[in-house]
Amino acid sequence: MPVAAPLAREFYERETLAVAQALLGTILVRQIGAERRAGRVVETEAYVGADDLACHARTGPGGRASVMYGPAGVAYVYLIYGMHHCLNAVTERDGHPGAVLIRGLEPIEGIVGRTDGPGRICKALEIDRRLNGLPLAPPELWFEAGRPVEAVASGRRIGVDYAGEWAERPWRFWIPGSRWVSREPSRR
Repeated sequence: MPVAAPLAREFYERETLAVAQALLGTILVRQIGAERRAGRVVETEAYVGADDLACHARTGPGGRASVMYGPAGVAYVYLIYGMHHCLNAVTERDGHPGAVLIRGLEPIEGIVGRTDGPGRICKALEIDRRLNGLPLAPPELWFEAGRPVEAVASGRRIGVDYAGEWAERPWRFWIPGSRWVSREPSRR
């Protein structure tokens, strides 16, 4: 597979909703020694600012969400349920928290295991909290340009029902028809 240049920091220094859609079709690359693992992003979910009750930044700039308040273009990796890591790309400008969760990945190169869900992606790519706060740039973890996406679907976010009306925001984006989407769209 031809290797493309990593996406520049400016790619991430935009509104989170725009980045969430623009990441669809890009290639997520994880380099582990001489081994390259790569997959096409087919599903994302946006978390926008301290007012978003589904966003970790709702509690302020301390704790695990502190990386979301820093520069764009870094990895925000956290643990959920005490066992699953989740990868996010930090977006927006310094001081304005935003991040895009990577929910679905179509395996392209060197990936063994399922990639239809954020925890499965991190397991297959060996992504954990050691990568939290690192730039999305070589030598360990980055995104490259991929082929253009013809259509984008959107719907409510998954697993954030505690956030009330914020859970209903159509801030989950996916490539329609992809078999690597984490969960079928809600028929609500």
